[in-house]
Amino acid sequence: MTGTPEKDLDEWTTGDEPMTGPQESYLHTLAREAGEDVPEGLTKAQASQLIDRLQQETGRGA
Repeated sequence: MTGTPEKDLDEWTTGDEPMTGPQESYLHTLAREAGEDVPEGLTKAQASQLIDRLQQETGRGA
């Protein structure tokens, strides 16, 4: 398997920081495709979890 192993979200040292601009942009794209809204004030870890779920729902996940 190639790529970088993913860290458990609980182990992220910056997981409680606000989501990044790219995360927010991608989330809005995925949410629009899934017919959902993006909650305000997500952390990096929460945004990552939501991205994973929406990727599965929209078929954009790997």
